[in-house]
Amino acid sequence: MPDVAPQSQANAEVAPASSRLQYAAQSIGIFFLVQFLISQFLGSGNKNASSGGSSVVPSFGDRPAPGSEITNYNSIPQMIAPIWPLNSTLDIRIYLAPSLVMPPLSSASKDSLVLEEKGFTLGNWKDKRQVDTTFKVPPEVQNNGTLWAHFYVALKGHPLDPGAKGYSPTNAHHFFYPLNQVLPKKKVAKTRKLIGESDNKPVDNGEQEVSGPIFASYYHPNFTMSFIPDSGTQSYVNLHPAVRQYVHLEESGARDASGQNGWYYPILFVNTFWQLKDHMTELNSTVKELPLHIDLNNLANWKFSMYASIGEGQKQNQKKAASGGPMPMGGDGSEFDDFKRILIDTNIYLLSTTVIVTVLHMVFEGLAFKSDISHWRNKRDNVGISFRTILANVFMQLIVFLYLVDNSDGTSWMILLGQGVGILLEAWKITKTVDVRLREAAPDSWLPYKVTFEDKHKLSETEEKTKEYDEIAFRYLYMIAVPLLGAYAVYSLLYETHKSWYSFVITTLVGSVYAYGFLMMVPSLYINYRLKSVAHMPAKAMTYKFLNTFIDDLFAFTIKMPTLHRLATLRDDVIFFVYIYQAWAYRVDYTRVNEFGQGGDEEQVDEKLANKPLAAAPSGNTSESKVTGIEKGAAKKRK
Repeated sequence: MPDVAPQSQANAEVAPASSRLQYAAQSIGIFFLVQFLISQFLGSGNKNASSGGSSVVPSFGDRPAPGSEITNYNSIPQMIAPIWPLNSTLDIRIYLAPSLVMPPLSSASKDSLVLEEKGFTLGNWKDKRQVDTTFKVPPEVQNNGTLWAHFYVALKGHPLDPGAKGYSPTNAHHFFYPLNQVLPKKKVAKTRKLIGESDNKPVDNGEQEVSGPIFASYYHPNFTMSFIPDSGTQSYVNLHPAVRQYVHLEESGARDASGQNGWYYPILFVNTFWQLKDHMTELNSTVKELPLHIDLNNLANWKFSMYASIGEGQKQNQKKAASGGPMPMGGDGSEFDDFKRILIDTNIYLLSTTVIVTVLHMVFEGLAFKSDISHWRNKRDNVGISFRTILANVFMQLIVFLYLVDNSDGTSWMILLGQGVGILLEAWKITKTVDVRLREAAPDSWLPYKVTFEDKHKLSETEEKTKEYDEIAFRYLYMIAVPLLGAYAVYSLLYETHKSWYSFVITTLVGSVYAYGFLMMVPSLYINYRLKSVAHMPAKAMTYKFLNTFIDDLFAFTIKMPTLHRLATLRDDVIFFVYIYQAWAYRVDYTRVNEFGQGGDEEQVDEKLANKPLAAAPSGNTSESKVTGIEKGAAKKRK
């Protein structure tokens, strides 16, 4: 087994997905921390604290009589309280229309009515309603129009229709909310077949060449519509913008006696937090009919604030990414969708385990890095080192780095930085193994100089054997890897599309790294087998790396990724189990100096003392010779 990082290629594959998970988890953690600090130092938004007004907002029924003069009237209320009391019974209707203007409900199309519920109790947590229906998509919505949901809410027994006789904004309310979303489309790179087509034109991916981001209208069939019964009295001017968009003030503009405080209708939150873009339908002229599932319930205020704030931040990040703005860690705005997909699709026990091992992954990664560098700094010989494997690892990591740069859209700069550090570390190992020199080239060479690798010292017999076994292993490796690489390159050239010849070379090489990269680990197993020893292995660093490999296996089944990447994360496990067998077959006694002169430093001192001749007793003296404590310890050690 080589003193190299065999997991580097697999880590490069899984790193973007695991990095997105860590970024999403970090974002949620920061959000909760900020909310906690705000509540501790600024107070809760639901407390009855006003800015220049009464600390208590009276009920709507105790407001000043309409038409009475109010001094210090403020058009923007400072504190707001619910207009209807808790446990009010409500009637609800929802209509769909492509316009903000609705005709009188008496003349509205029956097909546009998608929900009608009576007697829903505001604040009854057990009162839950469900509706499943379908509706025909209006032509305006098919052509990038907005699908509006018109909500009509009234106290039980009062008219819902604003055009009906007896309708009063005191007892009923009408508002609207869009059910489709305008989201940026993922940019599709123009590719072409490099050979096999006479015109050699780029493949049409259905995208027109336009400058700037491309947006489209998307629709999700599942909606959760939740009343927020415990929102209480709030400071309107200090509300989070994401929360304020769902707060509708009383239509008449009534204020209390101070003129500073007002009232608001029950908050009806259209919860799109758990909607994934993968589950959405792009609206166009081919979409004639769509399903609709509605869950109607009550939701706690703290959950509403969290969903609204995080969801709005996610939408802003997506728009920012689509416009080409800088994103945290170089993301593309879809990181939070990946995190939500894990929460939705993953078993709760597996998810909990994943959260724990994510922390362990970072710890083991740091320990492996430290142990690997420490091992190589103290390395005194080349026994058991597969120099060709180190060179191959530098080449493969460089190929992965160039591939990430070639596909830099959505690739985190931290992934690129980590890959670059891995290349530098492997290059440093080369300098620890051999001397890299720049020598004059042969007279018939095209280049004036060439890079040569020279041994640092005269190789011992065991080091010569290591070099010989390394050559043998790679000779057989070439017989397997080169034909596989050639076959894959021919297939990719004939049947796949590429952006350019450079992209074809990089993509083909990185595909080979992903598929056959584990073959580079085989020479070191062969060296271990021929030397009948694993004493030269960096045991600690390898243990940490293989623990991280098993953690990557867990990520492979919880994070969405191609099947090829999943298989790539499992390949190192095979190498690890072979190494475990070799460690068992060629067991090492760490209390003695091994056959390569490593370890047992303290034992060497004791051996010298133990080998000293014992002092003979003086002539005629029958008393026993005295033995020093050091000599006692040495003699005991020899046993």
